Amino acid sequence: MSAFAEFVPPPECPVFEPSWEDFSDPLGFINKIRPIAEKTGICKIRPPEDWQPPFACDVRNFRFTPRVQRLNELEALTRVKLNFLDQIAKFWELQGSKIRFPHVERKVLDLYQLSKIVSSEGGFETVCKDKRWSKVASRMGFPSGKGTGSLLRSHYERILYPYELFQSGATLTVSSRENKEPKGLKIFGTSPKMVGLEIVSAGKDPFWLTCNFSADTEQQIRTVTVSISILTPALLSIHSDDGFNRKQRHLKAQAFIDLYLCLVCGRGDEEDRLLLCDGCDDSYHTFCLIPPLQDVPKGDWRCPKCVAECSKPREAFGFEQAVREYSLQSFGEMADQFKSDYFNMPVHMVPTELVEKEFWRLVSSIEEDVIVEYGADISSKEVGSGFPVRDGRRRLLGDEEEYANSGWNLNNMPVLEQSVLTHINVDISGMKVPWLYVGMCFSSFCWHIEDHWSYSINFLHWGEPKTWYGVPASAAEQLEAVMKKLAPELFDSQPDLLHQLVTIMNPNVLMEHGVPVYRTNQCAGEFVVTFPRAYHSGFNQGYNFAEAVNFCTADWLPMGRQCVAHYRRLHRYCVFSHEELLCKMAADPESLDVELAAAVFKEMGEMMEEETKLRQAVQEMGVLSSEQEVFELLPDDERQCHKCKTTCFLSALTCSCSPDRLVCLHHAADLCDCPLGNKCLRFRYDLEEFPSMLYGVKTRAQSYDTWSKRVTEALAADQKNKKDLIELKVLLEDAEDRKYPEKALFRRLREMVKEAETCSSVAQLLLSRKQSSRNRTKLTVDELKAFVDQLYRLPCIISQARQVKELLENVEDFHERAQVALSDEMPDSSKLQALLDLGSGLDVELPELPRLKQELQQARWLDEVGSYNTLSACHPVRRLIDSGVGLAPHHAVEKAMAELQEILTVSERWEDKARACLQARPRHSMVTLESIVLEARNIPAYLPNILALRDALQKAKEWTSKVEAIQSGSSYAYLEQLESLLARGRSIPVRLDPLAQVESQVAAARAWRERTARTFLKKNSTYTLLQVLSPRVDIGVYGNSKSKRKRVKELMEKERGGFDPDALSDLEESLEEVREPATVVAAFKAKEQKEVESIHSLRAANLAKMAMADRIEEVKFCLCRKTASGFMLQCELCKDWFHGACVPLPKTGSQKKLGVGWQSNSKDSKFLCPLCQRSRRPRLETILSLLVSLQKLPVRLPEGEALQCLTERAMSWQDRARQSLATEELSSALAKLSVLSQRMVEQAAREKTEKIINAEKQPRKTPLVPRSLEPPVLELSLQAKAQLEELMMLGDLLEVSLDETQHIWRILQATHPPSEERFLVGLELGLGGKPKKKKLKLNLDKNREMKQLAKRLAKEEKERKRKEKAAAKAEAIREGLEKRKEKKILDIPSKYDWSGAEDSNDENAVCAAKNCQRPCKDKVS
Repeated sequence: MSAFAEFVPPPECPVFEPSWEDFSDPLGFINKIRPIAEKTGICKIRPPEDWQPPFACDVRNFRFTPRVQRLNELEALTRVKLNFLDQIAKFWELQGSKIRFPHVERKVLDLYQLSKIVSSEGGFETVCKDKRWSKVASRMGFPSGKGTGSLLRSHYERILYPYELFQSGATLTVSSRENKEPKGLKIFGTSPKMVGLEIVSAGKDPFWLTCNFSADTEQQIRTVTVSISILTPALLSIHSDDGFNRKQRHLKAQAFIDLYLCLVCGRGDEEDRLLLCDGCDDSYHTFCLIPPLQDVPKGDWRCPKCVAECSKPREAFGFEQAVREYSLQSFGEMADQFKSDYFNMPVHMVPTELVEKEFWRLVSSIEEDVIVEYGADISSKEVGSGFPVRDGRRRLLGDEEEYANSGWNLNNMPVLEQSVLTHINVDISGMKVPWLYVGMCFSSFCWHIEDHWSYSINFLHWGEPKTWYGVPASAAEQLEAVMKKLAPELFDSQPDLLHQLVTIMNPNVLMEHGVPVYRTNQCAGEFVVTFPRAYHSGFNQGYNFAEAVNFCTADWLPMGRQCVAHYRRLHRYCVFSHEELLCKMAADPESLDVELAAAVFKEMGEMMEEETKLRQAVQEMGVLSSEQEVFELLPDDERQCHKCKTTCFLSALTCSCSPDRLVCLHHAADLCDCPLGNKCLRFRYDLEEFPSMLYGVKTRAQSYDTWSKRVTEALAADQKNKKDLIELKVLLEDAEDRKYPEKALFRRLREMVKEAETCSSVAQLLLSRKQSSRNRTKLTVDELKAFVDQLYRLPCIISQARQVKELLENVEDFHERAQVALSDEMPDSSKLQALLDLGSGLDVELPELPRLKQELQQARWLDEVGSYNTLSACHPVRRLIDSGVGLAPHHAVEKAMAELQEILTVSERWEDKARACLQARPRHSMVTLESIVLEARNIPAYLPNILALRDALQKAKEWTSKVEAIQSGSSYAYLEQLESLLARGRSIPVRLDPLAQVESQVAAARAWRERTARTFLKKNSTYTLLQVLSPRVDIGVYGNSKSKRKRVKELMEKERGGFDPDALSDLEESLEEVREPATVVAAFKAKEQKEVESIHSLRAANLAKMAMADRIEEVKFCLCRKTASGFMLQCELCKDWFHGACVPLPKTGSQKKLGVGWQSNSKDSKFLCPLCQRSRRPRLETILSLLVSLQKLPVRLPEGEALQCLTERAMSWQDRARQSLATEELSSALAKLSVLSQRMVEQAAREKTEKIINAEKQPRKTPLVPRSLEPPVLELSLQAKAQLEELMMLGDLLEVSLDETQHIWRILQATHPPSEERFLVGLELGLGGKPKKKKLKLNLDKNREMKQLAKRLAKEEKERKRKEKAAAKAEAIREGLEKRKEKKILDIPSKYDWSGAEDSNDENAVCAAKNCQRPCKDKVS
């Protein structure tokens, strides 16, 4: 076939798709398809779709080193050409020239083909003589008539003919007797014509020839100059030889000319033509060589001696190992990149047909050298199998256990029971232990057959397809002959070439020579099976992962014996001993399959016959000595035949001259030349032992016939002679244990046993009453009859057959009794229940049971209706009707249904009436509803609406009684109690007369609370009304409202037992638990005392801050709790300092800009922080009007009680203040202040008049009259001053506006020295307006004074606490004696009478208190 012809794919091999039943027996299925598949040598098996074994290799740790494959070295014909061209190139290189391939007809000349054709035509001389060069050109495919023949002759003569002369062994010998001065050598015509040439054989002194030249001989030399450039051993390219330097061979000095003589002619003249060998320094004339040279060669030149020494035979061809080690990932990346780059498209888009044609083109091409790598023959024992294996390395998960036990798992197939290899104990890598194959595009496996001509099976785990080619075993010798014929040079150097897996040949070439070839594409998840002695080869379409292993079945045994004989002729090593395998199987015949035993019996007979003949031949030779040897204990390499390398087992021949050497009996004559008496026959078994071994195998093979006879008799037995089921099971187990073939009788016995076991289990199930009938399908009566007939037709005895027959008789008896019961006029529940119990116990599908159940339901319903008169009146009638609707028609049922329907109609009418009452607007009175409930009590039915009406009446009575109890109680109820009663009363669907009164009381109380809240609370205040009216509990607590409330709650929980403002609203419904007014007052007083103590402590702490002027940066002020900065104000109550930006400024007559403008009026303004002034602080007159309104409410409010306590506290303070101001010292001080104030007003008026008169003059920068008095203008005693300060503090705690607080404030302000400032600037500005260190403006005197004040306050606070503690104790004793009950409202003991006050909102109203000192009208100065 031409190397450039397009590849034609061979026909496809058969593909099998087994069912699950066939797939369950791997070797059985392969044996089943063998008659078809062995005709093609290979076949493909496609498993069922659900059979998908997981890939079990450890991908992360998988490492391997692949083989390197040069594609054009794989093909036999291409490799022969490359070897030939390599030898030509090497020959000319040793001759000092480089060869260049010539071109003919624009194509590189195929020198190998030219050489073969010229050789087949008789050689160069013959072709020239007969002028056949035109024929040679025609055979090479060149067109005629263009002079191609002459051109081919020229190229042959220049390049190939010198090489042929060298190969023929022609040499030159110099004779010392001949003329020393030949003139030359002339070659005429197409062949060298030399006078006196004597050709001697290569065996005699090679390279020497005796020559006699005549005097007139002329030298005519034809010189050929060619060059060759070998890029790689296989890829050649053409280039010019201009780059080589011409080397001249000259002698170094004239004096040494006579020292160099030509070894052919013996002369040293014509030194310019004298060549010196670069290898051995011998000299030759260019015209003395054969063929002669015209010029001195370029490059290094070697003589014929050195050329012969360098042209040694080539080493055997084999694959090299790659340098790099790969992981699966790195190899896959390399493989995919190679294929993608080669075809210039994604790997999955390359058609398989394109890859196949390209592969065969590449392997046949000399010019293109493509190198790929193939991870072949990787032992799964080292890196792990692709199938799940139970090797203990890791735990199997999920369905891996199933695939680990599968017969199609290649780790299990060689050792299945039907496999011969299971009797070989050694793990043979590649045969019993699977090999792994990681392929890439174009990586291939060459033509080969398996070791010992065994079966092989290959599974492609994943990846791209693998293309296979196979030749059946019947054509194996034909394939070998064709390959030897087409490439004899390869087989000359490697006789066992086809066993090396290194040679491939195009299937089209084999098919042209009559070899049948078949192909297939193996895809992922498919098996390919090769049959014994079936040659196969192939290549990979791309990156994939496959696994393969060998196996042998009974039919292989004859083929295996032929393989050993074939190995013996080739002197090839055996993988295992075939004789040992047979004897080992024969030693344990019971473990053999019957078919395998038959095959072993046949093979053993032939082996014994051959062994007997060989031993007799050795004995006839004269070997008399013999000795038994246990060969299996020796290593295989110590018992191999020295001649044929066969592993000996039955016998061997040894000699005393070399005890370690032995030969098989086939080569007894090749052991040594020693006398036969020195030789010894070593045998494993004596010939007398063979019959016993043969008998065991024969018995095993013939045991099937005995078993078959017994089974046939058992299955054909009549009713009287039937065997027990156990006996049939024994026969079946015997067949399974002995591994009898799956024939028809075997299958029939298995079916009979299975049927009998099924019938026995069904019978046992029928007779057993423990299992619930829900878990299985019951038999019908007809099925039961058929089952009884089946039991008695079985070929064996079933022990439960008699009991099943009795069951059938009971079923027939039940049928008769059921028919009688169903024909009764009135259904009897007890009789029907008894029949149902009986039928249920029979565990058979009885057709009467549904009708019996239906009749039983009717009977039970009628029994329930008959006992209806004894039921309670609330029994639901509708349920009886609903349950009766589903019953089958019956006259008794219909009559009972009519009676129940009448009762239901009456019940529904009363239900509608009750529903109307519940939904009536306006609502009905309790008397009306009570009459309805009493009338409906006599109806014997369940009436939900009547019950709901009754429940509503009960709730209405309870609500009315609670309202009456409150109204008749000793004290009013709290608002929360009335609100709860109001919400509960509104949800009752009954008219409640007191409900309107309660609603009006609640509305009035809520209105009063809202009015009071508007009076007291600031806009967007965070305080509740109750918190504002109650003493403070958050003194000293700072932060946002959320954290503040949390802190206040913690303080209140810590001090339980005292007055809790919120506790006034936490009222229970029970009237007895309502707080007494005296208790509320006492709690308020206690909290008031606690408030005073807390404010004293806070004032002392805040005043102490001023003593830390040197560390003022560490002190926290204000609501924000930060250090002093900017403009700051001091609260007159808590004495803390506040940032001007954090608090609202106190209102003055003229709102000026923050800073100096406000500071100028600061003496007239009093500042209280937001924490100390929590409300609007209305005047006392307004509060009294609220209390008058409160007194009219018949409801108790926590806020009202708190307001009364606050009012009493304010009046008490007012009394104290008036008493203090009425003293002589303070009265005169207050009068003096009034006079000074009047003068200041008059002076301001004069100043204003002067300003108007002098309007054109420049205004003065300072006021003419001071806007306020310059303190101190008054001087008071320390006792009076301390008394006023205490009163001022207590007055500021009150959330009420009193004139006395202003009077005391003015007196105290007039007594303060000028150095006392009520505001500070906490941040001074330096040069450039940059802030300096924070510093309060306090001089040394002020600092010292503040320290003394802090010490004095601390001492006074300690003394005050001691006195207050004693006073509180005395007050508690007094209050206990004077405690009395109060009714409806809080009776606060007071000397003031509020009766004259009206509900007035005028804050300037005249005070109602006696001896009030508040100035009014013209008394105000």
